Amino acid sequence: MTSELNSTEKKRQPGNVALVGTGPGDPELITLKAIRLLRSADVIFYDRLCNPDFLDYARPGTRKVSVGKQPGKPSVSQHDINRKIVGEAQRGKWVVRLKGGDPFVFGRGGEECLELSRNGIPFEVVPGISSVMAVPAYAGIPLTMRNQATGFTVISGHLHAGSDSYDWAALSSISTLVILMGMRNLDHIIENLVKHGKPANTPIALIHWGTTREQKVITGTLTDIHDKTEGVTAPVTIVIGDVVRHHETLDWYRPETGMDISPQMLHQPCGSDTIPNPKQKQVACTYDTPPDNGHRTSRKTAMAKATPSNGRIIK
Repeated sequence: MTSELNSTEKKRQPGNVALVGTGPGDPELITLKAIRLLRSADVIFYDRLCNPDFLDYARPGTRKVSVGKQPGKPSVSQHDINRKIVGEAQRGKWVVRLKGGDPFVFGRGGEECLELSRNGIPFEVVPGISSVMAVPAYAGIPLTMRNQATGFTVISGHLHAGSDSYDWAALSSISTLVILMGMRNLDHIIENLVKHGKPANTPIALIHWGTTREQKVITGTLTDIHDKTEGVTAPVTIVIGDVVRHHETLDWYRPETGMDISPQMLHQPCGSDTIPNPKQKQVACTYDTPPDNGHRTSRKTAMAKATPSNGRIIK
């Protein structure tokens, strides 16, 4: 009887949830830890802006559930997303909540972690390279520049009614302003910045699908950028400030010559000149290196070929 109770109790133990950032879109900017957790997942809830190729890292049989939101279209509510994640974890599943960029930068990762905490579910957060820094870099726009821009500010372009949530006078004095999710309110944002002292000839860049092969950069000033936005849709990263002037000379990224990277290619062994068999299981293995200096054993993680009995990867 005791063993049966223990067995039942084990089955009721909650699973684990990992909020995983995948970066801005370039498949080579995902982290090794993100890949390892994807390979361990029973269920993956993924957003619209995640590169779909990342789902190929999952084990056979892993459930993949789209919970992405599209501006102006019916989408899964945040309440329902929270409920689905909690429900799977309470059934003992290993859950990956896959997000574009970084989970804690306008990704509602904080809200989801609070919900998990309230329900007593263990979780971890895997940072991703945020589009805040990566997208301007791929457009040849440094966010800071000595003697020109000593800092930058990031805001969401989703404005509340009346726009009272922002101190426009303060934002107008910022040397470099980065705006995410701001295309719908671009005219209103520019109007408020100029109204509160931002020079109308301040350079601005709109970077569409940054770091991907669809990247397109549109530059102008606060005065004329409106005339150049026809047909430009989200996702767009907006950069406002004198640093935008460097785009013309530092524009290094050539999307049309970019290489298509598959998950299998990323796991090609060093020094190998062949593409590995995509059907061969590739997992992350953890090993201990013998101590060579009298200190405790160091712990390293490497990508290696292995096929554990259950496909699970142990930390």
